[in-house]
Amino acid sequence: MCVSKSEPINGYASEHQGISENVIEKAFLPTEECFPSLVNKQWLSKPQIASAGSCCLVGIICNGLLQIASVGDSQVVFGRAERGTREVTAIQLSTEHNANMESVRAELQSLHHHDSQIVVLKHKIWRVKGLIQVSRSIGDAYLKKAEFNREPLLPRFRLPKSFLKLVLSSEPLISVHKLHPEDQFLIFASDGLWEHLSNQEAVNIVVNYPRYGIARRLVKAALQEAAKKREMRV
Repeated sequence: MCVSKSEPINGYASEHQGISENVIEKAFLPTEECFPSLVNKQWLSKPQIASAGSCCLVGIICNGLLQIASVGDSQVVFGRAERGTREVTAIQLSTEHNANMESVRAELQSLHHHDSQIVVLKHKIWRVKGLIQVSRSIGDAYLKKAEFNREPLLPRFRLPKSFLKLVLSSEPLISVHKLHPEDQFLIFASDGLWEHLSNQEAVNIVVNYPRYGIARRLVKAALQEAAKKREMRV
């Protein structure tokens, strides 16, 4: 059984008597290491678990500081009140690890300069090895352990050649932000929300409606936008 995210963070925080970037990075490690062992156990019965992965977004408030650790393309947005006005401004605190971003492609190409196919444009979308958009994740053992790049994994997940260096990283990107009295709230959400709502649109929804049930309202707003783009009804 994989450990929950809070267990390693609490343990390392107690050991080091506080929260730091090093403590957060160490806390990610047990969760990531759990995946390959799980894949090994289920390889013959459920090999497709090797292609399962997840983004991870963690926020910790300690001593007036907000520390954000992110892996993947989820993101967190601040709602900060402007002094002297009633307006609340959206401030993005995390960075997406998505191959559609030029900076992410540049990072991948610098790490895999020997591999001309590390990022591939397919159907107008950039993907790592033509398979996945995120460059960092928890899991996705098929792009981290060459031993899983074989049958019985489905052909669409297998690379034509084996690899010596892991394709995806699980290392979190950590940022630290000092909290101010004007900071009103945080929105943690996956790309499913941010694909359809801008940062400011999401913040405006939180500002203009009661907080109870606000997460459901945000999801509903994203669904309505997705349906509108496809000329469908929810």
